[in-house]
Amino acid sequence: MCSIIIVRQARDAETDINLFYFSDFERHNAEISAFHLDRILGFHRIPPVVGRLVDVIAEIKEVTTDQKLSRTFFISPVGNMCFYGQCAYYCSTEHPVCGGPRALEVSLATMLPDLSLAPRRSWRSPWRRSYSRTKLAQWEKEPAFCDVVKQTPPYDQGTRLVDLIDMAVLDFLMGNMDRHHYETFEKFGNETFLLHLDNGRAFGRHSRDEHSILAPLQQCCRIRRSTFLRLHLMSLPSFRLSDVMRESLAHDPLAVVQPLLSEAHLSALDRRLATVLKVLHTCRDHRDDVVYNDIEGYHEEPD
Repeated sequence: MCSIIIVRQARDAETDINLFYFSDFERHNAEISAFHLDRILGFHRIPPVVGRLVDVIAEIKEVTTDQKLSRTFFISPVGNMCFYGQCAYYCSTEHPVCGGPRALEVSLATMLPDLSLAPRRSWRSPWRRSYSRTKLAQWEKEPAFCDVVKQTPPYDQGTRLVDLIDMAVLDFLMGNMDRHHYETFEKFGNETFLLHLDNGRAFGRHSRDEHSILAPLQQCCRIRRSTFLRLHLMSLPSFRLSDVMRESLAHDPLAVVQPLLSEAHLSALDRRLATVLKVLHTCRDHRDDVVYNDIEGYHEEPD
């Protein structure tokens, strides 16, 4: 079993700057690229995602048993096979999904085990956005918000706080503002890892960096040593993040159609990585407890 996200916009198209983060399209190439970036950063917290070309007629229209879906298929003015299905948003003749003329790009994400086999818990992120057009979240109004978080379970012990900061770094690099919840497997209690799910609204803009995504790092000034070392490595000319991502994404099946990320998005990764490292250096100028040592016996550290 897998979950599917269908191509909605061109690779080089940017999200409208006047659009709220909760109204954006979910992009198939964002899910694929997020999986690769998560691995490159050494997190391994996103289930495998791969791209695929689907035949709209042979693999959807001719095999579906959903009569409501069947009634939404049509041929566009330029001869492409399209459909729009039924959903809460963007399911209309004004927002169709179209093949070219019948080949359709999709992302396929591995489904996690059924909840009856591996129960998961959903946690509201302390740095969740307000999802309001007029209101700010508490963390946006209180610079010392992290002090409150650090006194609140489960962030008052263990690695949960640095786990959350890892996730914030990932989200900042790919421009994902839509991280309202995260999940963990119940079996492991608080001694577990976070699942980085639902990344379809990432990689929407390459020309603008959303610095507020880094609020957990900026306010807490805390990061894993392993994460810090990996970020530093990715900033070196011989291991430049954009180059590593380009090479990694080239192995996805959809790369033969078109690169999964445009060069502008790849360049944005390097620019944003430099911003993360700058924040860390500022933190270290003012505090001595910035780096959480999760690599026992390893003492070498970049300046």
